[in-house]
Amino acid sequence: MSRAVKSTVFKLALVLVLAACGGGGGKAPRNLDNACALAREKPAYFSAMKRTERKWGIPVHVQMATIHQESRFISNAKTPHRFALGVIPLGRQSSAYGYSQALDATWDEYRRETRNYGAKRNRFNDAADFMGWYMDGSTEKLGISKGDARSQYLAYHEGRSGFARGSHQSKGWLMAVADRVAARAETYRQQLAGCRR
Repeated sequence: MSRAVKSTVFKLALVLVLAACGGGGGKAPRNLDNACALAREKPAYFSAMKRTERKWGIPVHVQMATIHQESRFISNAKTPHRFALGVIPLGRQSSAYGYSQALDATWDEYRRETRNYGAKRNRFNDAADFMGWYMDGSTEKLGISKGDARSQYLAYHEGRSGFARGSHQSKGWLMAVADRVAARAETYRQQLAGCRR
């Protein structure tokens, strides 16, 4: 193989590896483990989550923990690419995008129901409002407490019908993720109570 061909193959492989990382150039806050630091660094995010809490009743700490899990607060986060035979790109794992990792169809449903037709998934205000709308619906349809970060996350991840069928119960990895979301939500709750003082 000539040097030029090797160089081209290497560059193509590098592009595929970088693409597989799942996107996410929107800058995340520096300290994702401290809710108070996050609120200080991104006051607009905190204000948006407070508005969502007032409008939909979903506590800020539940929103924060879910957004942390879904996108690490990266505005243009996307799911990783899938590959056939390890090299042939097949597209992304799903249409999930943005802070809330909302799927195309669910986002369209949200925009129709709320008449927020200009909403964008990479705009934090809209992503927080979407999350409030979705979790409020899970409370209404499934009876999940608005403060139950674990169950809200499972319904968010699996969809309400999947949660109702118990699709999450056979997924040990997902149950472990939901436990981490619940633990992070509790940490954020305690931190926020302290920094408000």
